Parts: sequence; structure tokens; C-alpha cells
Amino acid sequence: MRDSSNVGGMENLVTINWLAEHLWDPDLVILDCSVTSIPSETGITNFSGRAEYDKGHIPGAGFADLKGDLCDPDAAVEFAPPTPEAFCAAMGRLGVGDASRVVLYDSSFSAWAARVWWMLRWVGFDRAALLDGGLGAWVAEGRALSTEPASHPARTLTPAPRPELIAGREDVLAAIDDPRVHLVDTMPAEYFAGGETMYARPGHIPTAVNVPAMDALDETGHLKAKHALKTLHPTDRGERYITYCGGGILASLCAFTMTQNGYRDVAVYTASLQEWAADPTLPMETGQPATDAS
Repeated sequence: MRDSSNVGGMENLVTINWLAEHLWDPDLVILDCSVTSIPSETGITNFSGRAEYDKGHIPGAGFADLKGDLCDPDAAVEFAPPTPEAFCAAMGRLGVGDASRVVLYDSSFSAWAARVWWMLRWVGFDRAALLDGGLGAWVAEGRALSTEPASHPARTLTPAPRPELIAGREDVLAAIDDPRVHLVDTMPAEYFAGGETMYARPGHIPTAVNVPAMDALDETGHLKAKHALKTLHPTDRGERYITYCGGGILASLCAFTMTQNGYRDVAVYTASLQEWAADPTLPMETGQPATDAS
């Protein structure tokens, strides 16, 4: 896989100032990827963030719907990716083509945007970036919002899938006994240990280390500096890693930060614990989190 840290004059992570300066570049497509999550007695219920997008978004931004066109509606688990062809067709309708540049953001800690970023990489598209700090940072700087819908013409995004970027249940099961493949649980420590759970069983997948995805962000929601990220992640960048969480969203944020930090062979188990914990034949453990894979 080629190095995509700087494509088309744009890094994988862009600042508010960068976006403000390039807001109306003709090849730039900005996408709001927000999902609205409501806590309940049984866990969290997720809704499309389109209603909040309609109330105000970054000028020129379209809406990338992870509860709509960007998931498989017939899958047994939430947020299951569609086929590469269906995903590319949906992105094309949003104005993303082979020569586009894309900036992704959301209203809550960039994990939803990271999921769309990861799926774009999965279909072979490297010209995308996250907006550092997301919508919260844009608003905190007093930048204008708009209620006008995006008006990008439809374009063609050609799928060139990299299937190794998304792991399935059998890949994870094999990794438990494979010392060359490392599982990374990105849930908060209390969920990893089993003291809290939102899924059918508490705990974590055997051999996984705990790297909570939110630890990569500072108190303002910005990504921490690369030297700080190096203290979070396992140290061997030459082996394969599979990240997971509850529904593959925090796992995508972790995969993004690992990619930023030089890891070249990372996959996301997109079905994550919503699939794994629901199958009593698959092993799980409880206990205090491990902090180092070395």
C-alpha cells in the first residue's frame, strides 16, 4: 500500500484553518458523518445525524449517512459496510470521484468520520482527511455554519478494494492463536475488564490488549501529537493488528491513529462485539486491561 499521508497537498488530518482556506476548492468534497447516539437502559440507540446536519453544518458540506446509504441495511449487525460497489456508488452521489479530495468530520469526537475514512481506504481511495477537532472545533473558533444543502454534481468513484483492511469473525478467531497478529480492544478500560457492558457478554476477546480509542484525543477533541500517540499503541509496527470495539466505530478511530503513527498493516473488525459477544461459542475473558503488547 502506498504512503497516503500527503495526497493532493492535503494531509490525513487537516486543521480548521486549512479547511477555511480551501473551503471552496472545486475538487474538495466536505462530508458531515455525524450519528446521533441516545443512551438507554439497554445500551445506546443510534440515529442518523441528518436532522442535526440540517440545523447547521460547515458551509458546502454534504451529509454521509452511516445509518443509511453507507451501511448494509440487510446485515445482522449495525453499521455493517455495504459492498465496495454500493459504497462507491453512494459516495459518488455525494460528489466524490476518483480525482476528488475529501474532508470528513462529525459532531462527536471524530470516530464516525474515521469510520468513513477507513471505508474509503478499504475501497482504494487515499485522498481523504479528518478535520482535527471536528464540528466542535469549527464552532469553537466562531466559524460560520450553513443550513444550505451541498450541491456537488454526482461523480464516479471506482472501487479498487483492499479486503485486508476489514477483518471478519474468522480472522479474529484465527488471530487468538497467531502470535503474528495482535488484537486491539478500543473500548474504555471498564468495558474491557468486564465491569461494564453494552453487549451480550462482558469482557474482551482473548489475547487482546486495551488501547481505549478516546485516549488519542485531548480534552478539546483534537488528536494528540504523534509523540503522545506513540505511548498508546503497541510498539511493533511490522506486524498485523486488528482493532475492535462494540460496533466498529471507535475501532476505526484507533485504526486511523495507528495509521497516523506509522502502522502499515491494520484491519478493523467492523462487526466487533455486537457480533462476537452474541455468539456463545466464541471465547471472551474478563479481567484488568493489559497496557502493552511488547
